[in-house]
Amino acid sequence: MNNVQSVSVRIGDKDLSFETGRFAYQANGAALATYGDISILATASMTDDAREGTDFFPMMVDFEPKFYAAGKMKGSRFNKREARPPDSAILTARMIDRPLRPLFPKNMRNDVQIVGTLLQADEVHTVTTTAINAASMAVQLGGLPIEAPIGAVRVGMKEDGSFFLDPTFDETENGKLDLILAGTEDAILMVEAGAQLISDEKMLAAFEFGHAEIKKICQAQKELVKKVGGVTIKEPALKEPSQEAKKLVDEVLTDADFESIKGKEKKDIKATMHVAEEKLLDAAAEKIENEEVTKGDLMYFFEKRFASVMRKRVFETGKRIDDRDADEIRPVTCDVGLFPRVHGSALFQRGETQALSMTTIAGPGDHQIFDDPEQPEYKKYYIHHYNFPPFSVGDIKPMRSTSRREIGHGALAERALRYVMPDRINDNFPYTVRVVSEILTCNGSSSMASVCGSTLTLMDAGVPIKRPIAGVAMGLLMNEAKDYKILTDIMSFEDFDGDMDFKVTGDEEGITALQLDIKVKGLKLSLLEEALQKAKIARAHILSKMKEVLPEPRKEMSQYAPRIDSFQINPEFIRVVIGKGGETIQGLCADYDVTIDIEDDGLIMITSTNQENAKKARAAIEAMVYEPKVGDVFEGVVKSVQDFGVFVEYLPGKEALVHVSEMAQGHVKHPSDVANEGDTVKVKVLGTDKMGRTQLSMKQA
Repeated sequence: MNNVQSVSVRIGDKDLSFETGRFAYQANGAALATYGDISILATASMTDDAREGTDFFPMMVDFEPKFYAAGKMKGSRFNKREARPPDSAILTARMIDRPLRPLFPKNMRNDVQIVGTLLQADEVHTVTTTAINAASMAVQLGGLPIEAPIGAVRVGMKEDGSFFLDPTFDETENGKLDLILAGTEDAILMVEAGAQLISDEKMLAAFEFGHAEIKKICQAQKELVKKVGGVTIKEPALKEPSQEAKKLVDEVLTDADFESIKGKEKKDIKATMHVAEEKLLDAAAEKIENEEVTKGDLMYFFEKRFASVMRKRVFETGKRIDDRDADEIRPVTCDVGLFPRVHGSALFQRGETQALSMTTIAGPGDHQIFDDPEQPEYKKYYIHHYNFPPFSVGDIKPMRSTSRREIGHGALAERALRYVMPDRINDNFPYTVRVVSEILTCNGSSSMASVCGSTLTLMDAGVPIKRPIAGVAMGLLMNEAKDYKILTDIMSFEDFDGDMDFKVTGDEEGITALQLDIKVKGLKLSLLEEALQKAKIARAHILSKMKEVLPEPRKEMSQYAPRIDSFQINPEFIRVVIGKGGETIQGLCADYDVTIDIEDDGLIMITSTNQENAKKARAAIEAMVYEPKVGDVFEGVVKSVQDFGVFVEYLPGKEALVHVSEMAQGHVKHPSDVANEGDTVKVKVLGTDKMGRTQLSMKQA
């Protein structure tokens, strides 16, 4: 066994420790990070040589949650092995990747793989921040060529507005802030946040609070590297395009050629770009044929020169590639109620980005159950799914499983609306709601279009959301002098060639969600403050356009949406409604074509698209659980005849004895002289006997 070394640092009210040398020492770097009762093993590995034929940095990040980590078995009876990771693990893997990637050399082409394995979970706190910290520590110990260590924290907010670290799942679910921050000692690199309409100023204060702790985590990682005796940094295999290709691009194309690449729409920009590309390729045809240069190298320098001229245009003229000002939002159009049979539908379009969002309303029994090693089983009653088909960007490729990007964007849009969804109990809205956003065409910021589309479709469906929410993506261009321009509502070229993608959702006053990805080495809080202020103005503009079409939720849900009739029964009678093996409740559902859900406190919810059927089902249940009072008269059925009287079912599932002395006026020799099994008879409730059993009378009825 290798030499085991460790360090620890106090973060919040718990120690965060890093250990190396005990596990997985054939990986380039391995670290066990433990925070409270959460333990994650992270490994980092890197190939010596570049991957052939690739024009991007091939880093793979996986997070593997294990059910044994929480002392649990996987729910399936047929397969107990962990297979495809849950969405929560995919989101964690994305959050590991996002702050680490911009710190590697841009032209690096070595394969890098980072794997986080959840070994222990407390089912109370998130494992995501510990996973990010473990991954950074493994990268440092492995000698991978990264610029600096990163740290990550989760921040919550109390009722009095003060911040605290590492909130529990319950505290983030019911609190006002759920913020995950990652960064270096100098700057913030990644933000993922949900908030209950808190102000820009409060959000920035939370950033400052979290960043102070991040600095301590980064320092602890440096300390462990020193403790193990230092680490030899691996030499990256950098893609070095031929200088002959650069020279050719500079000789053939002038700034004027690149300045001509512009247009209001993506197709126009591409058409002007193809003119410049063809000019370059025609001039270089002989050299390409003689293998003096490659087309790939030419396109690499073409792209760099285009990005440089695009930036120069913005800094010198204030105009962007589509002739917009830096703060200008593309034209916004909205439409609702496009498909009457769908419970809610909306089309939101901003420029060429188009999201078609559809709402489905269902009963509480249609909620989604999550079986997750990270936390106890939980239910979700509001679900958002995001689909990004290849035709939305003019591509042709196979459509198979949901991509990580689709999962990430869907989760962001869901978080943006979660805080304004009606409460199941307090707002008397026990429905399950699913929104699906289909991205039909995209030229940047489709996730924010899906947020706007979700708001409109929910209001069209008559879901009483508390406030309409909009989203906008902010971009950034920086030059060598570190001057910068913040761009509002970025399009795809500005996202690809820009330095930041900062997504902000909320209303005119507050924020409900944030997501920040950057390509530079970190952003100062002053710059983020300016971006938030501009995003607030943009949200207000977009919301005004949305409200012109539909200012508030419709007063009534679609006629095709189900309705829920809810009422309370004595919890003691739940077993009566369910019946043996569920026989009674299944029979009611089949007889009346309804869905019936029962809560532990005796709340009955009947879901149906036919209100008459729902009323009949309710009447049947109320009859089952009716607690008879003295003097009540019923029409019942004789179920059995005994020597001492007959048993009558006077309510569904309820039987009581009519003693022979109460069957008729005068003397009755035998009960069968008055009634036989199957007869319908009238009975009156006399009261109960000493054992609490109901007593009935036929003669007094």
